[in-house]
Amino acid sequence: MSYKWVALSNTTLGVLMSALDGSIVIISLPAIFRGIGLDPLAPGNIGYLLWMILGYLLVQAVLVVTLGRLGDMFGRVKMYNLGFVVFSAASVALSFDPFHAAGGALWLIGWRVVQAVGGSMLTANSAAILTDAFPAEQRGMALGVNQITALAGQFLGLVVGGLLAELDWRAVFWVSVPFGLLGTIWSIRSLREVGTPQRAKVDWGGNVTFAAGTASLLAAITYGIQPHGGAATGWGNPWVLGGIGAGVLLLLLFGVIESRVAAPMFQLSLFKIRAFAAGNVAALLTSVARGGMQFMLIIWLQGIWLPLHGYDFEQTPLWAGIHLLPLTVGFLVAGPVSGYLSDRFGARPLATGGLLLVAAAFLGLLALPVDFPYPAFAALLVLSGIGQGMFAAPNTSAIMSSVPTEQRGVASGMRATFQNSGTSLSIGVFFSLMVAGLATSLPQTLTSGLQAHGVPATVADGVAQLPPVSTLFAAFLGSNPVGHLLGPDVLAGLAPADRAALTGGGFFPRLVSGPFHHGLVVVFTAAAAMAVVAAIASTSRGAKYVHSPEEAKENR
Repeated sequence: MSYKWVALSNTTLGVLMSALDGSIVIISLPAIFRGIGLDPLAPGNIGYLLWMILGYLLVQAVLVVTLGRLGDMFGRVKMYNLGFVVFSAASVALSFDPFHAAGGALWLIGWRVVQAVGGSMLTANSAAILTDAFPAEQRGMALGVNQITALAGQFLGLVVGGLLAELDWRAVFWVSVPFGLLGTIWSIRSLREVGTPQRAKVDWGGNVTFAAGTASLLAAITYGIQPHGGAATGWGNPWVLGGIGAGVLLLLLFGVIESRVAAPMFQLSLFKIRAFAAGNVAALLTSVARGGMQFMLIIWLQGIWLPLHGYDFEQTPLWAGIHLLPLTVGFLVAGPVSGYLSDRFGARPLATGGLLLVAAAFLGLLALPVDFPYPAFAALLVLSGIGQGMFAAPNTSAIMSSVPTEQRGVASGMRATFQNSGTSLSIGVFFSLMVAGLATSLPQTLTSGLQAHGVPATVADGVAQLPPVSTLFAAFLGSNPVGHLLGPDVLAGLAPADRAALTGGGFFPRLVSGPFHHGLVVVFTAAAAMAVVAAIASTSRGAKYVHSPEEAKENR
């Protein structure tokens, strides 16, 4: 088999594993927390829940540029192979959690961080390895397969996590072990360095300020979701504001350092290449919009639509993943085809057209009622998946083909950083928008609804004043929010008919559908606007441009 196909198949396995594990725990969180004996919705435990979801994403956002740069310096294949080793070892450790309750959660969060380091090594260097292996006229196809596999893995992880969690929560982590070992042996035996490593001094100042600044900023945004004092969110928390301020200052200092050192970690000069700069701006905005869509659709399905259609709350995580499969189908259909076509016609028409389809899909979702007909919903998911597939593959190919050979590792890391940062930002931004929307109307709606079913006024008022984020996360975890908020003691004191009505599948979805739809309108309107702005950025990338050793341009 030709080396380029070996490189494509191996790196596709690597990015699939990395992306799959980024989302596989989202659906399986209820089983994981039951397995370690911890209630994630208890007042002091929401932090464990957030870090289980966001820790992996945050580490990938922080480290991919550094690891891409180290790949340029010491060998992309070496860094990639090491990524498989680290990822596999962390997967083994995750599946043998020896602790219980809070200790068990900390063990999982810690090893998820280590696993994310391995995943970052895979992600940061895979696109560079492919760009080295494939000629310019085939890169779009190769990077398209690779990139679409990564995006599809984010949604396939929802289904795989739900299926494995039904067997055993540890199986969620076991599944990565055999594939990790296979990938490790295969990559060590088959991959080789095509590019020449460019040895240079490690830019410690740039590495430290970038890692600290990005981590501070994203961590502060994460804590901004949580309530503070009497507020529904934590954006007034001094620690959140201080973290954002410190992150911004450190990143400004990082920019100063990178403009002055001889061998910078972050090649700011690459932004002078129009195809590189425009492609990354479009990727960041698209990643924010996509991340918001993923989490909002999960809550929509699990908290409202599936219970209204007869699914028990405990079953909704798995079925939400299954009902989102049309999105993955759209990715898989459009990605490789658009990557192939971009090799002939350039990225601009396909990527820009795809983003306009994404914006149209968001507007279509806005037009649906909360209790939507599923065929219309599925059709809009397919449309969004096709649009994202049309954008992702050509955009990645255009970014990677526009940079000098010796800077492909750092360019791949920079591209992945924008994409991963967008996902982390989307959770903070869109969850905050949704929580703020719920906070304005949910308390009154919840109070009147509970009192109508015999809940004492004082209890109903107290429940209604609890942070909306708890209600949101309860639906996200496939837990009956009303049963969680009232507790067994209050429910035991109610008439059987009222207790059955409150804990049934219809009360909470109908109660929250109005406030939720109001928040959904805000979120999807913002996401559609981001997709349009990303399309404008994509249009500005210029004609097809492929960087060659002679700095030649190919315009078509």
